[in-house]
Amino acid sequence: MKKIISVRFKHFLILFLGILGFCLQASAQVTMPPPQGQQRPQQRQAQDPDEDQEEAGPRRGILDDSTKQVYGPRTTLYFKEKHIRHNRFELTEIDTALTGFHNYEPVARHWYRHQDLGNIGSGAMPIFYEIPGQIGRTSGFHAYDLYYNSPDSMTYFDTKSPYTNLGAFFGGGNRNMLDVAFARNINPRWNVGFNFNTIRARKVLNPSRRDDNMAVQNSYSIHTSYRSENEKYILLANFSRMKHTVNEQGGIIPPEVDSTSLYFTYEDSKMWLRNSQANDLRQDYHLYHQYEVVKGWQIYHVFDKKKQEVSFVSDMAGSDNLFFDQFNTNRFHVGEDGDRTDSTRNLSHFSEWRNEFGFKGDIGPIYYNAFMKFRTGRMASPYFESNNSFNEFYIGGALRGQISERWYFEGEGEYFIPDAFRIKGLFRSPYLDLTYTKALYRPTLMHLLYRGNHFQWTNDDLSNTGVDQITGQLKADFGPISIRPSLTLNRVSNYIYYNQEVVPEQTAADAFMVIPGVTANLFLGKFAFQSEIYNTTITGDGADNFRIPEWFVNSRIFYDSPWFDENIFVQIGIEGRYRSEYFAPAWMPSTQQFYLQDNFLVQGYPVVDFFFNFRINRTRISIRYNHLNDNLLEQPGYFVTPGYTGLKGMLDLGINWSFFD
Repeated sequence: MKKIISVRFKHFLILFLGILGFCLQASAQVTMPPPQGQQRPQQRQAQDPDEDQEEAGPRRGILDDSTKQVYGPRTTLYFKEKHIRHNRFELTEIDTALTGFHNYEPVARHWYRHQDLGNIGSGAMPIFYEIPGQIGRTSGFHAYDLYYNSPDSMTYFDTKSPYTNLGAFFGGGNRNMLDVAFARNINPRWNVGFNFNTIRARKVLNPSRRDDNMAVQNSYSIHTSYRSENEKYILLANFSRMKHTVNEQGGIIPPEVDSTSLYFTYEDSKMWLRNSQANDLRQDYHLYHQYEVVKGWQIYHVFDKKKQEVSFVSDMAGSDNLFFDQFNTNRFHVGEDGDRTDSTRNLSHFSEWRNEFGFKGDIGPIYYNAFMKFRTGRMASPYFESNNSFNEFYIGGALRGQISERWYFEGEGEYFIPDAFRIKGLFRSPYLDLTYTKALYRPTLMHLLYRGNHFQWTNDDLSNTGVDQITGQLKADFGPISIRPSLTLNRVSNYIYYNQEVVPEQTAADAFMVIPGVTANLFLGKFAFQSEIYNTTITGDGADNFRIPEWFVNSRIFYDSPWFDENIFVQIGIEGRYRSEYFAPAWMPSTQQFYLQDNFLVQGYPVVDFFFNFRINRTRISIRYNHLNDNLLEQPGYFVTPGYTGLKGMLDLGINWSFFD
């Protein structure tokens, strides 16, 4: 064991010294870009009520001592559509922070608040219950939302020089990601840009060759923002497309089914599926524009056109047949020839059109908004007798009162005529945040009707799901110590879930969730400690329909200091996470849904990672060793989902470059 650890450390040291030498050589060759004469429009700043951000210090000017313009993170700013729409316009500087940079991939970036299948690009669902953002119909296929740059998350830029950002993640076992972003101002009022993202994640369980990938993604988006010369008219538009392909594996064959199949053998694991593939293709067109009729009063329009095509194909003539025979030995026929087929082709096509018209404005410290919205769409399948269509009409509005930048309240709501609604109230102060949400939301189209080779259902009698949620957080800051106790209370009724037979079921019983937690940050000189702890208690007759670990813990401790006369900024530390044991939902590849199971107990297991983040000029580099305690505890590894293990010990490298010319 000591010999193995020493060899790993030796390889890590060689890699680190090589990367450090390369970066030092590259930084010595950096030259300042030539000046450009573009003027920046006037900036307005306000704190985003949805983000608890630290107050930024005064911005440095863009002129150096020789009066040459210097471009960098402080001259390339960005904003979101919600800032324009809510009349809280702010321009934010490009992020160059090191804290958390080692958590590059999406699940890690959200500090492991999602359950996935142990690999980048695999199906994922939130650990904690979340109220849907859309109270009306959705497709019901949300397992890959985490990997999609949706229109509402689009970033728009205001740049004084062309801006390019390159991010690359080289994970152990050929788990790779590449992210490219570019933006530039055509003139001071018009910006254009694009994003390009790829995932190439080889199977961590039983790969047959170097390029035997579990997940392959190619996605891109283009965006533009425009302001008229008198700033009365503002336009934001974007187009997004994602093709996400997953070669499903079905999980590890249990030893009780095949005595030669063992857990925690990773590359040598025996998997259920070898010839099955899922695809999720998405395309979104989005437009937001507004016009200021009189000072302080605007009218606006939002247009969306969405498409999602979901498929699952499998060669049932091979060993993949054994996996599905666990659930139903007599599969449904979905072919065209009237005979039972030896292959699976499940196809679903969701489309939606949305138009929203409204007005908004400010009267002193009071913001107001009113709107009406119309959505129409359908779920289509070659196996449906007719399309499952919907038409929805909404009215809604919002009101905000702002006493100061840090004291304000908000109220918003929307009503889908005749049987769904959401209202939300928010109070925020320097000492206490409170939120109350009450909603009644509709079942998804997937819940209502589905036709596949392994599962079929028609549910015409599903009712809306109701939820009440109260969240509160205290803010106690004492110099270098920040403590934020919190409490979340949920009541959920008429909840729809996928049961142990992998079909949708609705319960009339209520479930009550009590989730106290605390977030703590401690900074002592060059050392920092960050942690969050949540405890979940679920009661009521519907409690068993929610599977959430009782304890959820994330912590990191690290050394943070500049080196070599502040030419290199460094963070070195360890990060740990823990979920207590629970019967985690299982994954069904053919329907791409998580479902309840009562046979596989996912054990509580602490995972410790080592990370080394550093920044040289505008280049950030992260070296992370996953699962530092691999094979050092009584249990040799851990599961994240029944049949799917977490990562074994392996080395990851992340690099991010920003260019401002």
